[in-house]
Amino acid sequence: MKKALHGVSVWYSNAVTQLRIARESDFDALELLPEHLFRYLDNGGSFAAYTALMDQLGVEISCINALKRIGRHQPEERAQMLAEADRICHAAQQLRCPVVQIMALTELDQLSEEARNEILVSNIRAIADIAKPYGIKRQIEVVAFTRFNSLSQALAIIQRVERDNVGLVIDFWHLHAGGRTTPDEVANMDVSLIYGIHFCDGRAAHPGEAWDEWVQRDYQPGEVDVDIPAWIAAVRATGYDGVWCPEQLSPTHWEDDLWQIGRDNYQSLTAYTA
Repeated sequence: MKKALHGVSVWYSNAVTQLRIARESDFDALELLPEHLFRYLDNGGSFAAYTALMDQLGVEISCINALKRIGRHQPEERAQMLAEADRICHAAQQLRCPVVQIMALTELDQLSEEARNEILVSNIRAIADIAKPYGIKRQIEVVAFTRFNSLSQALAIIQRVERDNVGLVIDFWHLHAGGRTTPDEVANMDVSLIYGIHFCDGRAAHPGEAWDEWVQRDYQPGEVDVDIPAWIAAVRATGYDGVWCPEQLSPTHWEDDLWQIGRDNYQSLTAYTA
C-alpha cells in the first residue's frame, strides 16, 4: 500500500509545506491540488525547484486533484475546460505524476440522464485524449450531491468512452452519501479501473438540509456514518494495491496544527488498514 497525504486535509497551507508535512508524517506521496500548485508557480516557483524538493524529501505526487466541472459543454466554456485539462496534464508530466482526477459538479443536473451522459462521454473522451500524449491517466470521482453520483453510472460512462487511460477513484464519503452504491459493488469491480482510494468519513445531507461538504464532511474517520471497515474490505476484495489517501475536508480540523493533521491522517489510515 502506498499512502498519500491529501492537499485538502491541509487546505490552509502551500505546495512546498505539504511536501514536508507528507514526509514528516511518513506518507509516501502527496495528492496535490491545482490551486496550490499554480499559486506556487504563479508566484516565482518552478517545476524544477519543486521536483528537486520532491526528490530531496522522497515524496511523490500521486495525483493532481482535480479538473472540475467536466460537464461544461457550451463552446466557449468547453474550450476553457479543455485548456485547463491540458495545463494540468502538462503540470502532472513535469511532476512525474501519473493521474489527474476529473469530476462533474452540478453543471449538468438540470439535463435529462441521456443528455447528461452524451456530454460526459464526449468531454471525457476529449479529456482522455489530451492526457494520452502526456502519459497521464484520468480518475473520475462521482460526487455525492450531483445526479452523477453512483459507481454504476461511472462504470457505464467508462465503457462508452472506450479509452484505456480512464478509471475511478473510490471515495468512501461520496459513494456512501450518494446513496446509490454499496461496498459489494466495489468488491465486484475490475481492479484495473481503480486508480486511487479516498479514505474518509461523513454523512449525507439530512432531509431539508442543503448539501454543503464543509458541514457534511466535517468529521474524523469513525465519528459518523460511513462504514469504513466495509469499504476497506470491498477494496481489498478487488486485489487493489495502489495509493490510499486519507481525505479530511474538515473546517474544524483545518484549524489544527498542520503537522498534527498530517500525523492524525496517517495514524487513522494505518489503524483502519492494519
